[in-house]
Amino acid sequence: MLNGELYNPLDPDLVLARNRARNLCQDLNLTREADEEGRRNILNQLIGKGSDTVWIQPPFFCDYGTNIELGESVFFNFNCVVLDVARVQVGNNTLFGPAVQIYTATHPFDAKLRREQEFAKPIEIGSDVWIGGGAIICPGVKIGSRSVIGAGSVVTKDIPEDVFAAGNPCKIIRTIAEESSL
Repeated sequence: MLNGELYNPLDPDLVLARNRARNLCQDLNLTREADEEGRRNILNQLIGKGSDTVWIQPPFFCDYGTNIELGESVFFNFNCVVLDVARVQVGNNTLFGPAVQIYTATHPFDAKLRREQEFAKPIEIGSDVWIGGGAIICPGVKIGSRSVIGAGSVVTKDIPEDVFAAGNPCKIIRTIAEESSL
């Protein structure tokens, strides 16, 4: 599964791992705003790497959690979904708007094969990236550091560093120059 090969999603070990993550997500989503210590404890159990400085605003949902690797000071706004069947790697100081969806999971085009197996492609998101609300990041995509993804975009292909990209499908709109910080 983690190598991008076909796998059976109903494998008992995978079902147990998903149930564990979903139960932890439910626990996280039931915490009160003032319970920062409780949230941190749940995130330390849920996220594979980098939960010490991440801030995830519930509700949050993921498949496994253990395949999520976060840099320092990552922020997820309300209602984000991470289907981390493969590795999801996020750099430092990256911001996710509300309802961002990150999908590593995908399925074969062949209908017969699709009934029994699926596969996944890892996603890499650099440091200092801002992904606008409602964006969808598709399997196998890489987003370069310091880039901005417009709200509602569907990112189907790699996005280089230092660009503003938006749309469906997401396309580069312009480069981001240091002197134009707004």
